[in-house]
Amino acid sequence: MSDLSNTFTLDFERPVRDLENQIEELKQASLRPEVDISSEIKALQKKVSQLIKEIYGNLSSWERVQLSRHPNRPHTLDYIKLMVDDFHDIAGDRHFADDQAMIAGFGYLDNQKVAIVGIEKGRKTKEKVVHNFGMPRPEGYRKALRVMKMASRFNIPIVALVDTPGAYPGIGAEERGQASAIAENLAEMFDINSPIVAVVIGEGGSGGALGIAVADKVLMMEYSVYSVISPESCASILWADPKMAETAANGLQLGPDKALELQVIDSIIPEPAGGAHRDWNNSAEIVKKSILKELKGLTNKKSDVLKKKRYEKFRVIGNQTLIWKDSK
Repeated sequence: MSDLSNTFTLDFERPVRDLENQIEELKQASLRPEVDISSEIKALQKKVSQLIKEIYGNLSSWERVQLSRHPNRPHTLDYIKLMVDDFHDIAGDRHFADDQAMIAGFGYLDNQKVAIVGIEKGRKTKEKVVHNFGMPRPEGYRKALRVMKMASRFNIPIVALVDTPGAYPGIGAEERGQASAIAENLAEMFDINSPIVAVVIGEGGSGGALGIAVADKVLMMEYSVYSVISPESCASILWADPKMAETAANGLQLGPDKALELQVIDSIIPEPAGGAHRDWNNSAEIVKKSILKELKGLTNKKSDVLKKKRYEKFRVIGNQTLIWKDSK
């Protein structure tokens, strides 16, 4: 369980939190030997389980966006700590600087050596500033590509953890070639010899996400979102009002089900009841098993076959005619 599990609650989560608080109060009361309220506690626990299924099974797209941004949701560094053994961080792009919004390095998933690239948002204010709120700069994408090319030379599988509202749009980033850095990653990743598995663990925003997500298998967590544009930006363009973000999110049909239907992703990773933020350890274990399962099916394939299939996979996205033919 996350050590932050009691610090923040979304509006639609409040009924669950209220019941859980009642259960906690009853548990404290039951410590007195003359009090036996175990049946009441069990009844409330059953009610909580039913309520979680009801609420989280019927989320709107906007509620999914909120959940993907939940302050208590595990981030890239949390997953690395929980899943990856002997992780060694790589710093710098050998051109300009080190971008701490982008995490890159090598470690082991069980006994499988992997390269890890991922985007980190940070949690507390100081951490968010250090990690630039999960918005990578050009040097971040170049660092990620540097590690992926190194992995490609030694045939080490690559795991990408995606969690970003988008690439950093600041003047400095644009002056240093933000667009070309992302474009170079997109082009170069199609030529990587190693298997690549990408997982959207929170937000997958625009080209900032795609810059590390050109993969053989793209997975989304159950309560994550993956979109060409954030709801706020979409609302600003369509209605000149970012407060229309909820309307935009619902219109975009954000969420993994639609992405799977359109073949943007390959599968959905289930989350613990109520979301990953309620149980970090279980969530990390589920993600690790999903990644290892995909890698097992990819590691024996020849590099030219991998690259051909990777190209075909992304070539079909958005082409309804090709999707229809492929499904026949």
